[in-house]
Amino acid sequence: MFLTRLVYASSISDKFSCDDVEHILAEAREHNKENNVTGMLCFDSKHFLQCIEGSRINVNNTYHKILNDKRHCQVIILDYKEIPMREFSDWSMGYLPESSLTTSLNLKYSGSAEFSPYDMSGDGAHLMLLELKELTEPAC
Repeated sequence: MFLTRLVYASSISDKFSCDDVEHILAEAREHNKENNVTGMLCFDSKHFLQCIEGSRINVNNTYHKILNDKRHCQVIILDYKEIPMREFSDWSMGYLPESSLTTSLNLKYSGSAEFSPYDMSGDGAHLMLLELKELTEPAC
C-alpha cells in the first residue's frame, strides 16, 4: 500500500455558518480514524488549507467527500504525491485556527503577509503546515 499526501486550499461557501468548523472537525476526525487518514487543517474564517495523508484510495475518497461538501468552494489541489512516511501521524485531524497563523509565516511561504493558501506553492503550503505543527500540541 502506497502512502499519499494531498494538500488543498478552499474557501468557505455561502452555505457555511460559524458553527461549521467544529462540525467539519468532528466529521473529519471520525471519518479519518475509521479510514486511517491523518492530517492537519488551517482556517482563517475565509480559507482552508489542509493536508491529508494515508493510503491512495483513502486519501482520494476523503478528497472526494471534501469536493462534494457544500461548505467548501474553489477547492484546488496544491500538492499530491506518494510519500515514504506520514508527517501528521499523531493527528486524525489537527487544527490550527486563525490565531496560529502569523504574518511572518505567511511572508515566509507566500508573497503576502495575509493568509492566502491560493498564493502558495504546494511545497510552500506543506512546509508551512509542518512548521505550524511544530508550534502546536497534537489535538486528535
